[in-house]
Amino acid sequence: MSQAMQSPPHRAVVEHLVRQSVYSRLGKAMPRTASAPSPLVVNISARHCHLTPEAVEALFGVGHKLQVHKWLYQDGQFAAKEVVTLIGPRSRVISNLRILGPCRTLNQIELAYTDAIALGFDIPLRASGNIADTPGCMLMGAAGFFEMPRGVIRAARHVHMHPTDAEFYGVKAGQMMHLKVGGPCAISLDEMLVRIDPSFKLEVHIDTDEGNACNLLPETPCELVK
Repeated sequence: MSQAMQSPPHRAVVEHLVRQSVYSRLGKAMPRTASAPSPLVVNISARHCHLTPEAVEALFGVGHKLQVHKWLYQDGQFAAKEVVTLIGPRSRVISNLRILGPCRTLNQIELAYTDAIALGFDIPLRASGNIADTPGCMLMGAAGFFEMPRGVIRAARHVHMHPTDAEFYGVKAGQMMHLKVGGPCAISLDEMLVRIDPSFKLEVHIDTDEGNACNLLPETPCELVK
């Protein structure tokens, strides 16, 4: 494929290169990169939902398949063109809630605490996929409604790791790490859940509340610590 036909680098890669350039101009080395197998990418995960094929059909019509709006940093993952309206307690709503694909085997909505307060939800902090005893909601799509009896959570901050990254950092799946965020709003985010899979690329996910608290920008220095 010619250079002109190649897709541009993902935003996360660009942000990592910006951080690398800032450290270089300061005459400092990027934290833990001397022998790290992968660059550390830190991304803010805005509110979104994961849906089953059955839920997608109820919301958008029989046989409907999710369409790619934008590819995400993790291979095969994408933000879909389709969005839904979330109807919470006392009929409070969030419109244009993005669906992430591909479809999953369970329905789950991930919100920040400020989203939940605005909706009137009392949501638990959970690892993705752990939706037992969580509140539900109603979703509205272009072709109908879908009622979720459970599945609304605040996703625990986490880091995706390839096994080689896990070996470098000396951690195992389910363990916790710390993310040190520099800059004028420097903070340390503890209880960073480790998730490991051969398909993963090294990437930290924090939500919008956490990203706003540390004013995370492309040039913000970040370090992942065991």
